[in-house]
Amino acid sequence: MAAPATRHEFVSRGLRLSYLDSAPGDTTRPVVLLLHGFPDTAEMWADQIAALHHAGYRCLAPDTIGCGQSQIAARRTDYNIRSIVDDHWELLRQLGIQRCDVVGHDIGAVSAWLLAGYHPGAVRRLAVMSVGHPMAYARAGLDQKRAGWYIAYFTMAGIAERLLPGRGPLSLRRVFGSHPDIEGVLRRLSAPGRLTAAVRVYRASLVTVLVRKQPRVAAPTLGIWSDRDAFLVESQMRNSVHWVDGTWTFEAVPGGHWIPLEQPDYLNRRLLQFLAPATVS
Repeated sequence: MAAPATRHEFVSRGLRLSYLDSAPGDTTRPVVLLLHGFPDTAEMWADQIAALHHAGYRCLAPDTIGCGQSQIAARRTDYNIRSIVDDHWELLRQLGIQRCDVVGHDIGAVSAWLLAGYHPGAVRRLAVMSVGHPMAYARAGLDQKRAGWYIAYFTMAGIAERLLPGRGPLSLRRVFGSHPDIEGVLRRLSAPGRLTAAVRVYRASLVTVLVRKQPRVAAPTLGIWSDRDAFLVESQMRNSVHWVDGTWTFEAVPGGHWIPLEQPDYLNRRLLQFLAPATVS
């Protein structure tokens, strides 16, 4: 089932940002906002967009700043996760969408958590994969710090750009070699400025995620963690329950980090169950 989405642009903070929309202008369908992580783009959600659209949803999947077909910004501070969340909020505002379901993976899950926390009235249901609530992630302990060592590496401007494209132990091929389309990722990030743009979210957001207090979430929330995830430990997702005021559901599934790409059938089925309007209290 081919993804039905078409590509569009909007302007936020003076930047041209790209997004996929499966039903432009349709105000009758419930909306699902899908947020990608590193090193992916909106295209990673193709299978989920197809399944959700077929089930009657309108799917929106933005390319975050500097990623996919969105404009590259000049300043590192432009990539702060709070500014990225503001971009997602601006997309909803410009499309006249007052309430939607939000789905996020990896650092896109962080954006999803913050969107639900700072704009609780706008998020009906929240589904997050791999990364737990920022407060749970920050408190996950030494095991998570070891698993997330690459984040400190990505903050080394110049060094990371020199080593990531190669074939050595600190290359993307080695660090993120489990990605189902790592060669496609490398081709995409070889375009001028794209690699730096992709890692700048880490450089600009480290303090925001690890130090600053972030809001609780009111929406019913589904957290999915995969047991062979090399980058995230179970506790940072499981303990997210302490920052969720709505109904909390935790699921540990077999498999690697790239849940939307590696397990699309499971994820499509689970999202359709969780987001079903009939389950809303």
